[in-house]
Amino acid sequence: MLAGNVSSYMHGLINRGIQRFVIDSYGEANWLAATRQAGIGFNDFEAMWTYDDAITPRVLEAVCDVLGRPYDELLEDIGTYIVSHSNVEALRRLLRFGGVTFVEFLHSLDDLPDRARLAVSDLEIPRLELMEDSAERYSLRCYSEMEGWGSLFMGVLRAMADDYGALAFLEHKGMQDGAETIEIALLEREYAAGREFELGARTA
Repeated sequence: MLAGNVSSYMHGLINRGIQRFVIDSYGEANWLAATRQAGIGFNDFEAMWTYDDAITPRVLEAVCDVLGRPYDELLEDIGTYIVSHSNVEALRRLLRFGGVTFVEFLHSLDDLPDRARLAVSDLEIPRLELMEDSAERYSLRCYSEMEGWGSLFMGVLRAMADDYGALAFLEHKGMQDGAETIEIALLEREYAAGREFELGARTA
């Protein structure tokens, strides 16, 4: 559940991603019901604005109530959505720039906050630290006062493994010393054909 001072993380892109996830997955009526329950006074987020730090937790909690979904499961589904859905293709491109294989992508996660700020100067995401326990086992630590980012990154990692065609087992190990830890067991590096990806934008 969200906790602590999260004002630096509440960029409109995050809120807009939550909005698109709920509408695309559960319909606009459920999104409108959640925003009414949250009492925020509006129902449409602008991607390039910033919002009061209290808004996002209220909206997420309202979405959980309206949909009857556990908080961590909802955040994991949002993480999967923001990588895999065509409405948010720009984020997938940002992540895929990290490497041509899933292992290279994992090793690029330490630099993801800096790459995110290059793309959107005032977008901040938690500090990430990847530890390589062996050639096939990794641990990703997510440092944030906002508990729940670990669940969101579980969804991101699951979707990115599929994107690269890798087979990975993920386990959320909870919060300790200010960080949520995700254990990653890479079962097969080339399990299936990955999704097509081009570094350069397509032109007509």
